[in-house]
Amino acid sequence: MQSSPTKRRRWLYAVLILMLLTLISFSMLPLVNSIVQARQPKNSESSPLSDQGNRLENEALGYQLVLEREPDNQNALRGLLEAKLRLGDLQGAIAPLGRLAQLNPQQPDYGILLAQSKQQLKDYEGAAAAYREIIAVNPGEILALKGLVDLLLLQSRSQDAIDLVQNTLTQTIEQQNENGEGTRGFNLISLQLLLGEIYTEQNRYDQAIAVYEQAMKTDPNDFRPIFAQGMVKREQGQEEAAQTLFQKGILLAPVQYKEELKEIALAKPKTIVEKSEDSPSQTPPQ
Repeated sequence: MQSSPTKRRRWLYAVLILMLLTLISFSMLPLVNSIVQARQPKNSESSPLSDQGNRLENEALGYQLVLEREPDNQNALRGLLEAKLRLGDLQGAIAPLGRLAQLNPQQPDYGILLAQSKQQLKDYEGAAAAYREIIAVNPGEILALKGLVDLLLLQSRSQDAIDLVQNTLTQTIEQQNENGEGTRGFNLISLQLLLGEIYTEQNRYDQAIAVYEQAMKTDPNDFRPIFAQGMVKREQGQEEAAQTLFQKGILLAPVQYKEELKEIALAKPKTIVEKSEDSPSQTPPQ
């Protein structure tokens, strides 16, 4: 069954936010999707009592036996993690995911997935601690900061989310002024984009636009704040202004992102009803 236009638009917007913040490839997204699916009710075909379920249970047992002898065997840890997720056992995935995060501290993907898993299980304190640990080991890891922001928004702590990003932004500017722009840490424009995203989620459009305009002054050739401002204009119902910004952003964007951006620019603007359905007061961010 095909997804509705509204769901498709939400997916495009989620991809856009990741793209704008990090310019990443999306190799991590399939496993993130597995974590979400692990929390969904299972039908009889995917039940642990089915043949597939029994096979996955046997695979998980085999990996657990290997790990009893070799607790740091990463192939076995990854195999156990995948089996647990496919079984829908998110709680059972926490242990191998946590160990993989410990064994790969310089690769934040596992830590981010651990935090997301704990968030799905409503262990908000554990999720926040995991995000903060990633940032401590990998200063400048914007996906971890975004995850922490989304967690705060999920708990209706929007001002805490704003304060977190604003404080990080101030510290980053101070570090760059003191040590130069090559200082290891957060990308200034990525922080401004994240702050603008929070304001947009809260329907504080004027503040979002002000942040994006400041980001455009930081680097006039960066397509991200231009395109993000176009998204705000679309949210305000100013489609003509939005399209002008979209086209300018697409021209400046690296070639590997142009098609996704064009698809978003061509998407039908939301109706008033759809905006109400997507509002932060009814649908918590991610």
